[in-house]
Amino acid sequence: MPEKYSTSKSYPTKVTGLYFGSFNPVHIGHLAIANYMVEFTGLDEFWFVVTPQNPHKTKKNLLNDYDRIDLVKMAVEDDDRLQVSDIEFFLPKPSYTVDTLAYLKDRNPNRDFKILMGSDNLENFHKWKNYDTIVENFGVVIYPRPGFDKSKAMQHKNIVIADNAPQMEISSSFIRKAIKKGKDVRHFLPPKVWEYMDKMGFYR
Repeated sequence: MPEKYSTSKSYPTKVTGLYFGSFNPVHIGHLAIANYMVEFTGLDEFWFVVTPQNPHKTKKNLLNDYDRIDLVKMAVEDDDRLQVSDIEFFLPKPSYTVDTLAYLKDRNPNRDFKILMGSDNLENFHKWKNYDTIVENFGVVIYPRPGFDKSKAMQHKNIVIADNAPQMEISSSFIRKAIKKGKDVRHFLPPKVWEYMDKMGFYR
């Protein structure tokens, strides 16, 4: 988890975006989105919140938790705006976003947390545990996927749509399948991530 932010009143509140995901593996699309969100949506910093494997489900293509978090750390280590959190590794399972947010806010009172959500998740957002609490107390930044109709999105002052964000078609599943087929995908990944994955033979 990123270092706890000081609670001293001499420090201003930081607006922190949270990007929840398995990052299996992290790729340049993830970084491009994070970069855009920090620079164009009013965020001060951006955390990749790596989610652990669901103990009740088996995913044969899912790297173990600590390999995935190490890859994300490699991807962002040269950018002070981007950080990595493993907080959900240590919270009760299953992990609910509202509980993670409450825990993070308790430990980081000088941070104003907002979650990044792909527009494809909006359809089922109302089914999330205490989704209204997330909107009211934290806020949501929407990353629009191709075909997204923002007129149908939930309207709220704490929901922001990143209208001009670049559309990223690259996916982790594409990368995994390509590697399994013996394809060279080095330019879809941060250099250090590619070098380590190639060395370790991940996804082959």
